[in-house]
Amino acid sequence: MNETSDASLTVLVLAGQRDGAIDPLAAAAGGAYKALSPVAGRPMIGHVLEALSACDRVGAVLVSINRGSGVEEVAEAKALAAAGRLTVFPARGNLVDSVLSALETARFPVLVTTADSVLLSSATVAEIDDRARASQADVGVALARREDVLAVHPNGQRRFYRFVDGAFSNCNSYWIGSRSALAPAELFRSGGQFVKHPLRVVGALGVAGVIELIRFRFGIGALEEGFARLSRRFRLRIKPVLVTDGAAAIDVDHAPSLKVAEEVLADRRGAGRAAAA
Repeated sequence: MNETSDASLTVLVLAGQRDGAIDPLAAAAGGAYKALSPVAGRPMIGHVLEALSACDRVGAVLVSINRGSGVEEVAEAKALAAAGRLTVFPARGNLVDSVLSALETARFPVLVTTADSVLLSSATVAEIDDRARASQADVGVALARREDVLAVHPNGQRRFYRFVDGAFSNCNSYWIGSRSALAPAELFRSGGQFVKHPLRVVGALGVAGVIELIRFRFGIGALEEGFARLSRRFRLRIKPVLVTDGAAAIDVDHAPSLKVAEEVLADRRGAGRAAAA
């Protein structure tokens, strides 16, 4: 089903939050939006946009965020906008609608990532793109090995999918090769209520499909086997894309992970200064 032909990569950064929701990180910083809360002295999303700007294969950058957020005033967003590469879309009522709305006229392939992935580097963006294309995936799911994540920081991540051949963490970055690969997302386009009603899930996926999802969630079998089963169920080539840098799996969700991310960023700055000396 893979129809990828464009050499450049479009990137969608998900930065929205539920209207009226109070994010603890934003509130602690005296702001309203998590994506704009400070991380190591700059808005959270600025780190992600900087990495995308530095990646030579990234073309258009799309940001999905609440109306009136002021993201356009972030320095890295201004730079991308000045280069004609940035488009900001209003976030919709749920995650799936936000993705589908922002990608309605996008050029594929697309990498979907999140504003709290502040440790995502330009090298990792390129690596995900290279490996997803090489695997002939319709959808590539970026994962990092547990040992690589913990090598970056011992408290970097506590959530891992355990399979017989290892434990892996989701990097919240998804490579989508073509528009047709978005079709399964329509199953969950029900105002955010779909997954709250198990019978709707069973009706859409079938009992066998639900069993496959459960097998994947609890790591029954090897990693490649789990993705092969999902691929058969959704009739897409869904591939795991293993990244080298475990930092890609460390996102900023709360105060402890903010501390971890800032420590890693400080280490990177120190390493950069040492290399330049």
